[in-house]
Amino acid sequence: MDTGGEQFVDVGRGIELCYDTFGNPGDPTLLLVMGLGMQLIAWPDDFCALLAGEGFHVVRFDNRDAGLSTSVNAPPPGLPQLATRRFGARQYTLEDMADDAAGLLAALDLVPAHAVGASLGGMIAQTLAARHPGSVRTLTSIMSTTGSRVKGQPQMGMLRILLQRAPEGREAFVEHFAKVFELIGSPDFPKDIEEMRDQAGRTYDRGVNPAGTGRQLAAILKSGDRTKALKAIVAPTLVIHGSKDRLVRPSGGKATAAAIPGAELMLIEGMGHDLPRAVWPRIVAAVAERGRRHDGALQTA
Repeated sequence: MDTGGEQFVDVGRGIELCYDTFGNPGDPTLLLVMGLGMQLIAWPDDFCALLAGEGFHVVRFDNRDAGLSTSVNAPPPGLPQLATRRFGARQYTLEDMADDAAGLLAALDLVPAHAVGASLGGMIAQTLAARHPGSVRTLTSIMSTTGSRVKGQPQMGMLRILLQRAPEGREAFVEHFAKVFELIGSPDFPKDIEEMRDQAGRTYDRGVNPAGTGRQLAAILKSGDRTKALKAIVAPTLVIHGSKDRLVRPSGGKATAAAIPGAELMLIEGMGHDLPRAVWPRIVAAVAERGRRHDGALQTA
């Protein structure tokens, strides 16, 4: 499978995003948006190749404050700010992160695209579809939520995992990364520990940004409940959620599907807050089917 290699694009407002691609640039674009503190490589190469094999031109990127994209020059939030949800003017929001994604698509002349987001990435993709309807053909929101304080909230103790700072040093970081995903991952599907450790090592080598992860978390909190905004989404929408997600509980996915007009909900039994290899065929097939249904340019594989 051909890949475009890592490249950079200026999306305006002082933000430069790192991205790469899979598949034929002439195929309809599918934009992958990753979650809190995660880098583009958290969308595994093999997963991207499967999507490209379905006839998509796959684009994945580092959000601002992650990986090789711009690290924002602003102080990270402290615990009092996170607890009270009171942030300064320099703290960005999900709208800003969605505008980054829209800027990437526009700069690369890839509008409109099929948008697929996971966790925080789902929130960004939702906001992209609501805020830039002309940029999104279809929307797939995975293990995400609406920002409601009573829907999709983590189980007791899970929030502590989000706030825990990773230790310094490559090996310690890898161990921490693996431990976190053991806790939040899918209990009913096999885990490839070596693959997890490899991704953690590659993440560390590309560069970790703890302060940036704090700012991304603050963006979620500052944006508040987006339920009303989601009602404006016109893109055909699929919501995917794991029945055993302890970090964003299934009520978050159900609330998302209820808020977006005409959205379909797919609950995957035994899936937690990750993308286990065993569920890839089902997710890829669902994304491809929706793409074919709503995009005449997408060829049958």
